[in-house]
Amino acid sequence: MKASVIAVDPEIMSGAPCFAGTRVPVQALFDYLNGGHPIADFLADFPTVSESQVHQLLAEAKERLLAVAED
Repeated sequence: MKASVIAVDPEIMSGAPCFAGTRVPVQALFDYLNGGHPIADFLADFPTVSESQVHQLLAEAKERLLAVAED
């Protein structure tokens, strides 16, 4: 199984879930998407996050949501 793209460390961003290896909160991506901004805008504004990390995060979120829905 692939390692999670999400890291939680109380020493980084007060423990907010962040993209692994960065200080970019995962919430920032969802805020961008919710605001109608494309992923390209997010990546331009947060260059420490790779496109593959974004796609992996969205895949993880989908997997978890579908698993909960099946319960």
